[in-house]
Amino acid sequence: MDTPDPNAGGGTLVETVMAAIRQRMAARILTPGARLPSIRAFAGTMQVSKSTVVEAYERLAAEGTIRSRPGSGFFAAGPIAPLSLSEIGPRLDRAVDPLWVSRQSLEAGEEMLKPGCGWLPASWMPQAALRRSLRSAARADDATLADYGTPLGLPALRQLLARRLSAHGVEASPDQIMLTESGTQAIDLLCRFLLEPGDTVLVDDPCYFNFHALLRAHRAKAVGVPMTPSGPDIDLFAQALAEHRPRLYITNSALHNPTGAVLSPVVAHRLLKLADQSDLAIIEDDIFADFEHTPAPRLAAFDGLGRVIQIGSFSKTLSASVRCGFVAAPRDRMEGLTDLKIATTFGGGRLASELVLTLLKDGSYRKHVEQLRARLARAMAETAGRLKAMDIVPWIDQPNGMFLWCRLPENIDAADVARHALADNVVLAPGNAFSLSHTAGRFMRFNVAQCEDERIFRVLEKAMAK
Repeated sequence: MDTPDPNAGGGTLVETVMAAIRQRMAARILTPGARLPSIRAFAGTMQVSKSTVVEAYERLAAEGTIRSRPGSGFFAAGPIAPLSLSEIGPRLDRAVDPLWVSRQSLEAGEEMLKPGCGWLPASWMPQAALRRSLRSAARADDATLADYGTPLGLPALRQLLARRLSAHGVEASPDQIMLTESGTQAIDLLCRFLLEPGDTVLVDDPCYFNFHALLRAHRAKAVGVPMTPSGPDIDLFAQALAEHRPRLYITNSALHNPTGAVLSPVVAHRLLKLADQSDLAIIEDDIFADFEHTPAPRLAAFDGLGRVIQIGSFSKTLSASVRCGFVAAPRDRMEGLTDLKIATTFGGGRLASELVLTLLKDGSYRKHVEQLRARLARAMAETAGRLKAMDIVPWIDQPNGMFLWCRLPENIDAADVARHALADNVVLAPGNAFSLSHTAGRFMRFNVAQCEDERIFRVLEKAMAK
């Protein structure tokens, strides 16, 4: 193939090279003072002539974006532009962009159906119990209604959470538990605490797509490890440790999002042994714990909260409006985490913690989750049956929780299906939104709690036929 003419198209190749450098700077891949790729190397990367790159670099230098040092090359100039997550990495079609999936679901009006979203319908939440708890909170003292909480959070709720964790084999004293505004805020706080820009983090492939966005925001490099029905592929996990020397691993070990996989004891023990050998920290996202019928193994339980930090939240099971999550961490991490929480959020909100505590203590929450498990089991069976009739096959047979990870028929691309369905007011979650390697093009995640409307299956069938 001939090298493209840099003058073809009115200088568009030069502008494309310039845009690529600006994008790398916006994504913090090139920080102020960093050396740009050599002219020869970048010409090969961009598949243009060296003269095209020369002209692009000269123009960037003329506008002050980069600086030339004779004999040394070209270097990025400052200041850093404001971080733009949409500019980090390749610009995927918005139908398979993780942030797009979230925004479409969060901003959807009443007419939009959301089988691709990650939460239960509002009608499935314990509305009457929530209102009783709100009335109780309205009678609280002035400090509860108006003051900051302590840095670790409401002591009575932390004591209760310690007992709940113990039921899963995770032994944590109340002073090892910190309340947060949500599970997402907990992970963000931990990433601030554990990572430096440029650090490598292992994630499952596929995994919850917001892990990707959070790691981009922290300027970390994410490396995916293929997921199996019993946990990450342990041989490839060991290979990734040796090759990339990651600082951190983030996972769901119970009711994995999006696959529904459940960690086996054998994989858990081998994984923790590898983590010990590599001095790897682990964040175990356990926000779906209360959807389980039978508790699965927890890394934090096997590890004894040594190098594993566990997070939880009530957003999925109680209310996404009442923001309350928590971190359970090793004792030697708590002092630094406490300082960081004060620096980033000052004191925690007391009101949400009081609401959650009331619901946990009066038995409302226990009754609610028992009913929720039964309702989800029925929805799982019904949704799986409807999808199988359309030749959409679940990856795991009879999973628990609310997510069904499915393979579409041959030669059907999930992203195309999602685009067509959107035109008919249905938000779907195509597989490559969850896959760092983009190897899940034929997969789709369905939220069975959001699949009760018959129109979803008609739209899905129509979209697959296009």
